[in-house]
Amino acid sequence: MNLVFETDDSKLIPAVTTAQMREVDRIAIEETGPNLYQMMENAGRNLATLALDLLGSDAPSARILVLAGAGGNGGGGICAGRHLANKGAKVALCLAQPDRLGEVPGWQYKVFLNTSGRALSAADVANEMFDMILDALIGYSLQASPHRVYADLISWANASGAPIVALDVPSGVDSTTGATPGVYISAVATMTLALPKTGLLPNKTGSLYLADIGIPIETYRRLGLSYAPQFGNRYIVPLHVFNTEGPCCVK
Repeated sequence: MNLVFETDDSKLIPAVTTAQMREVDRIAIEETGPNLYQMMENAGRNLATLALDLLGSDAPSARILVLAGAGGNGGGGICAGRHLANKGAKVALCLAQPDRLGEVPGWQYKVFLNTSGRALSAADVANEMFDMILDALIGYSLQASPHRVYADLISWANASGAPIVALDVPSGVDSTTGATPGVYISAVATMTLALPKTGLLPNKTGSLYLADIGIPIETYRRLGLSYAPQFGNRYIVPLHVFNTEGPCCVK
């Protein structure tokens, strides 16, 4: 499927595979900047901003659950939880694997614990109700069908009735192909980072947004892309998706 991604002001945005996005991250971290702390902070703050915008007037009293994995995607979710708690939302954070947090997500978690937000275990979330769920479980790191606690949390979130906003890629969706080898998050919206991924099929993402995480033009040049960031004076832009080969919303 040949998807074309376009901003709401008609700017075309190239899509990348999982491997290409990993290389963007590597170039940024090792060569051009920004570093992982900065990118994670930018991702989390933008996710919090989008959540507040989607909640609208309900935001001040909203009960928001962040589902966070152990890697970089989870760190972005943890960061979003901190920003939302600082804005007065009633935030709960559930870590899928609290004993396996990486160094940078671990730092985000340390900061989160100094907010009004609560930490819940995976067993506890089923006992509560939420107005919104932020999915930061897997992102583009999917290797196979989600299993164990990841599968349990995805299934519970989908059945909860709360709208789910996914960070970068809905958990359980292959970011290159859009395939779903097992359970996957049924998102009402997805905020993808830096560039859209080739697997972001419209029937899997809900409303799609692109967030600026500070990647400079030289990073893309070193990847071989002739692309300059197209955010203008914004940090988050809505994306429209077109399939040049026919109907785009194919399961």
